[in-house]
Amino acid sequence: MRAKKNAGSTEWIDPDDAPELTDALMARAEVFEGDRFVRRGPGRPKAAVKKEQINVRLDPDVLARLREAGPGWQSRINAILREALALDEPVNQPAAVRAGTRLLVNRPPRARNRKTA
Repeated sequence: MRAKKNAGSTEWIDPDDAPELTDALMARAEVFEGDRFVRRGPGRPKAAVKKEQINVRLDPDVLARLREAGPGWQSRINAILREALALDEPVNQPAAVRAGTRLLVNRPPRARNRKTA
């Protein structure tokens, strides 16, 4: 019968050899209270204007056209709606989103397939 291997190192490590807990280290730390996760380090900066999350139902062909342009399609929906409603562009909107929107909005209209009964 084979002997059972040790689960970890038997070498003792002095806890006093741990790195010093600086403010910079603590700012990046993941904080737990028991098993509950409390916060992660500094993430993305807060936006000047918070967007509201909603659910919306779109036709499959509309959604496919938006998604075929790649990542950022949800932001493009917002930009298209802002343009259609003649709203000013928000200050924190990236230029790439504004430029990508023009391609989708200014396409020539497609012929509609209407069923006649």
